[in-house]
This record gives sequence, structure tokens and C-alpha cells, in this order.
Amino acid sequence: MASEPKPAKPHIKRLALGRSGRRLSFERRLRLWLYLIGLPGLLLCWLTLQQQKLDPSIETVLLLLFALAWAFIVSLIMEQITRPLQTLANVVASLREDDYSFRARGARRNDSIGDLALEVNALASMLQAQRAGALEAMALVERVMDSMQSPVLAFDPEGRLKLLNASAGRVFNLDTGNALGRTAEDLRLKYLIDTANDGLLPLGSGVQSIRWMVKRASFRLRGVPHTLLVLADVGAALREEERAAWKRLIRVLGHEINNSLAPIKSIAESLRGRLPATVGVEERDDFDRGLEVIEDRSESLNRFLQAYRQLMGLPVPKLAAVNLSSLVHRVAQLETRLHVVIADAEDVKITADADQIQQALINLVRNAAEAALGPDADDAVKAHVEIAWRQSESEATIAVLDNGPGLTNAGNLFVPFYTTKPNGTGIGLVLAQQIAEAHGGTVELRNRTDGVTGCRAELRLPVSARRAENRPAATNF
Repeated sequence: MASEPKPAKPHIKRLALGRSGRRLSFERRLRLWLYLIGLPGLLLCWLTLQQQKLDPSIETVLLLLFALAWAFIVSLIMEQITRPLQTLANVVASLREDDYSFRARGARRNDSIGDLALEVNALASMLQAQRAGALEAMALVERVMDSMQSPVLAFDPEGRLKLLNASAGRVFNLDTGNALGRTAEDLRLKYLIDTANDGLLPLGSGVQSIRWMVKRASFRLRGVPHTLLVLADVGAALREEERAAWKRLIRVLGHEINNSLAPIKSIAESLRGRLPATVGVEERDDFDRGLEVIEDRSESLNRFLQAYRQLMGLPVPKLAAVNLSSLVHRVAQLETRLHVVIADAEDVKITADADQIQQALINLVRNAAEAALGPDADDAVKAHVEIAWRQSESEATIAVLDNGPGLTNAGNLFVPFYTTKPNGTGIGLVLAQQIAEAHGGTVELRNRTDGVTGCRAELRLPVSARRAENRPAATNF
């Protein structure tokens, strides 16, 4: 039997079996027993030579030749016994060092050493298959971890970061190469380790800070206990529940109000024709003005309800390739109250529903223009609205900036029906947010921090849109 090592493989270091000073090694004991077995033959040879009465020098030479022949036979026997064992030792040593290329050759069944060699080869093949399966499973786990939108981190008992997926790197602005091995205090994540299981953790800034639920678990790695932290975004689920509640409310209100508007409008029209001819001109004018107010407010209320029904009837996005530059230019041309400045940037191609994204941008640009031209603006003559965009690793960010008064009550911006404008409906930002989340993106509004008074609205969309996923915030530009 022989072994088949890989080329240029480093020398295999075998573990030493602790030697005893009172006992010889296996090879020495075996060699000693073989020599002892040869002593009777040497004695028999000497007796035979004595009977022949040969010259003593000849007897000595013959005895010496017999001893040398027996020593050669012992060497051959030792070679046949120890070589297979050494080969098997090399195979087992290579398995210990995760090298599964060694195999024992020439083994046969119904042979003690052959059976042992075949079993060792079978063990090596099984371990090699298990190792390949473990590597494939680890690669799959790493791929799943990187594709997860939930941040995943793991810390050892000393608080050093041992595991970090791509989502956690984006959320906490960490680089995998520099962050692994550092303590939570160095990374300013001590608060994360101290968060209890199922605890809520708000992260981010601006109007839409993302709320995460922290799930804690323990596992052992090489016998050392570690803490696994998985963050689940509960903000998207809460917003979806809130949106569903608003939809139910709108459905009930719409049904009841429509049932009242139709007869009110019909009665107002019929009353105008039933006014007696004896009524004076002034009284008739007052009566007509009252009926006009009833009809006008009825029609206005009907339009109001129809606008809110857009929140209930947003269709599923029809995804296709969209050039961001051309879409932004079309949106800018629709705003006629002022000139919308478009920043110079490279064109970005995303996968989205062009009509829905355009509607979301129209709402954001309209809000920006109304803020810049509003009575609370510092200088309506110099009203300024700008659109800029950029692409990061996996998402595109469209920013709409204005020089209006900025945000004063940011907590209610995405609440349906809420508006601070005399003629507002309160659905523009809510609709933009719903469109963004249907594409797996987000909408965020916050006051500008570049030295200019005003608001900054950001629409973030994944380059390859995935529906109903809330993506983490990207860095500003």
C-alpha cells in the first residue's frame, strides 16, 4: 500500500504518543521478538556444526552468515508490517489537518491490514463529503446573510464583533474588514448589546426613524458562548397596519358620505326650479347663492373623497427599466410656478413603475414649490427648488430641496388627512410613501443642514426593485 500526497504539500506533523520509560516501542519490541525467535535456529546451527567437527574459524563464519541472513529476514518482515501502518498513519494525520487527498492503495478484503486500510479510506471519503457539504452550507449561509434585509451581528463574551452581514454594515455604517474583532464600545454599539430581547430600538434620524425589534440568541463557537443579535424592522409592519386602518375608515366614511351627498345635490337642484315666482329679486339671489354653496361644497366633498380613495386603489407596480434622468426632467417640466433646477449627475437606470415613481416625484416637487412660494418663506421672489440624485451600491436616492421655512411639525407629515395648506388634501406625502414602499424603498423628509433654510425630501429606491421591503437609509450626499 502507498499514499498519494498532493504536490507541494507541507510535511504532515504527526501527534506523538507519550512514551513510557519502562516500555519499549512497538517496533523495537517486535524486532526483539523476531531476534529471539532466531536464537533457537542459531543454537541448532551451532550444534550441527559441532557434530561435523569443522575448523572453528569456519564455524564462526557460518554462524555469522546465519545471523546476517536472519537479520535480513527480520528486516524484510519489519518492512512488511510497519510500511502499511506508516501509510495509514499518514492518511489519518492528513485527515486531522483537513487534507482529504491521501488514500491507502493496494488494500484487499479478508486481510487484517487490508480491511483496516479500506475502512480508513472509507472514513476519509465520508469526511471529505461532509467537509464539502459543510463548505457549501457555509457558502449558502453567507449568501443568505448578505441578502437578508435584517441586520445580523454576533459578539463574543468580551463584546468583540465576530459576525456582521451587509445589511448591518449599511445600518450601522460599518466596514466588515475594519469592524470585525473590535469591541462594541469602540464601534459605539454598546447600547445594542444592552438592549433586552424583543426590545424596540429606534435608529436613524429625520422624520422616519426606523424602529427595530432586537432578537437575542446564544450559540457556541469552538466551545465559547456568543451572543447573536437579529434586528427586525417593525416600522414597516406598523405603517402597513396604520394604512390598513385608514383604508377601512375611508371606506366607511366614503360609503356614508356618498349616500348623503347624492340626495343633497339632487334636492338642491330641484329646489332651484321650485322657487315661487312671487319671491323678490334679492331673496331669489340669496336663495340661489345658498343652493350654489350647497352644490359647490357637495362637489368639493366628493372630489375630496375621490382623492382619498387613491390610497386604497394603488395598483401593484409594473416593473420595467427606467432612466432616472429623463423621468426627473419630465417631472421638472410639469411644475410651472417656478423653475426647477436639475443638478448635473450621471444617468441611473433602475427597475420600477415609471408612472408611479413620476407621481411620487410630482407630489414631492409640488410640496417643495408650495413651501418655497408660501407666505412663510423668507423670500418668495428667490424661491428655489432643486432635484438631485445619486446611486450607491444597491439603491438610487432622489433628493428634492427647497428654500422654504422648513419642517415645523414633522411627526404628522405621513398621517393621512393631515395638511397645513388651505387647499391641501393631506394625501400627497402619504401616496409618495406608499409608492416608495411598494417598490421596496422609503421616503424621508428633514430640514436642510447645508446652511440653507428649507426642507430636503429624499426618495430612495432599490436599483432592482423588490416589493414591500423597507431598505435601510443610505448616506447623504
